[in-house]
Amino acid sequence: MQRKYFNRFLLAAGAAAAMGWPSAQAQTTEISFFYPVAVGGPIAKAIDGFATDFMKANPGIKVNPIYAGTYQETIVKALTAHKSGTPPVTSVLLSTDMFTLIDEDAIVPIDNFVKTADDKAWLGSFYKAFMMNSQTGGKTWGVPFQRSTVVMYYNKEAFKEAGLDANKPPATWAEMKDAAAKLTKKDASGKVTQWGVQIPSSGFPYWLFQTLTTGNDAILMNDAGTQVKFDDPKVIEALQYWVDLGKAGVHPPGVVEWGTTPKDFFEKKVAMMFTTTGNLTNVKANAKFDFGVAMIPGNKRKGSPTGGGNFYIFKKSTPAQQEAAFKFIKWITQPERAAEWSMDTGYVAVSEKAYGTDALRKYGRDFPPALVARDQLPVSVAEFSTHDNQRVTKALNDGLQAALTGTKSPAQAMKDAQAEADRILRAYK
Repeated sequence: MQRKYFNRFLLAAGAAAAMGWPSAQAQTTEISFFYPVAVGGPIAKAIDGFATDFMKANPGIKVNPIYAGTYQETIVKALTAHKSGTPPVTSVLLSTDMFTLIDEDAIVPIDNFVKTADDKAWLGSFYKAFMMNSQTGGKTWGVPFQRSTVVMYYNKEAFKEAGLDANKPPATWAEMKDAAAKLTKKDASGKVTQWGVQIPSSGFPYWLFQTLTTGNDAILMNDAGTQVKFDDPKVIEALQYWVDLGKAGVHPPGVVEWGTTPKDFFEKKVAMMFTTTGNLTNVKANAKFDFGVAMIPGNKRKGSPTGGGNFYIFKKSTPAQQEAAFKFIKWITQPERAAEWSMDTGYVAVSEKAYGTDALRKYGRDFPPALVARDQLPVSVAEFSTHDNQRVTKALNDGLQAALTGTKSPAQAMKDAQAEADRILRAYK
């Protein structure tokens, strides 16, 4: 009775405790695993498949995936469960949640479980660009899993129609603005029927903005996550460029929805879009026209922020559960499974060894767009992340949306965002 009541309580709270019950279940270690379903596609099915395969290979461990909503909803549920003493054993959360999870004393370093030469080789095998948001203070806190960069998708048919080279997407800001002007279509009444370019500014505005700041050779924060540079002239110039695309009539005005941007692309309402490589499989399945994938056009340099989620192990679970979670994380990130995950979703496989598998080599040969995000990694930067990350990010997002809706100038918007971020981060300096 007590157990039934306890389970009902956990379900109501949106959290799951993984506890070893006495008697018959003493042999099984249960891992509750919060997973954010935030990108289109049959992702939950793929995760369930991995969990089943792992349990077959490891009969003493039970993996219980719990689909917790968006990344934002999942971190709230995970921290609420942590504070009530019933956290998940492991969770995939944004790589940028690292400082928040450390500050909440919610997670343990992955290094605690790395004991053998094989463990060390595995931990050293991930792409360096992905480890920028996984390590701090000489410790590894997260393991890259569903990681990404932002890429530019473009409609090759629209390019040909506009007299542009479909195999030569824009590589610079100037080229992109020029191409966007040629790709913008209007009907007889002057209403835009196809925008040249679309950069979403809801959902993850700061992340899409980083595609512009990186291209303008500006870094938004320091490595320690204690200082930001929103009022840097190069940052303001990047925001001005975004605002000017709207003023030029080649980009939709105001705030552009993250979730509807791929749909707008499929419906030919936009010819070029910036979004995650995690949308690649979605685009491949739903674009009824020839499309291309390109690196983000730059101004002073090329580049994109990395993005996506890491595995974390929660502190309040038992040592046996933590060890079991580590075993699962190591298993699911092996090259063959990382390759399979990349092909199923469009996320970047997290290690070079994954791209060396026969399956992913063949997939890359047959479908070259799958390699663009990987090829962008050498010029990628860490995704924006600081202490008290959600509040600092909100200050930046509010500033971006104020500039894009015209309520503040880019300079004023970034000055105000800087002042708010400085106030929040004062405690961490």
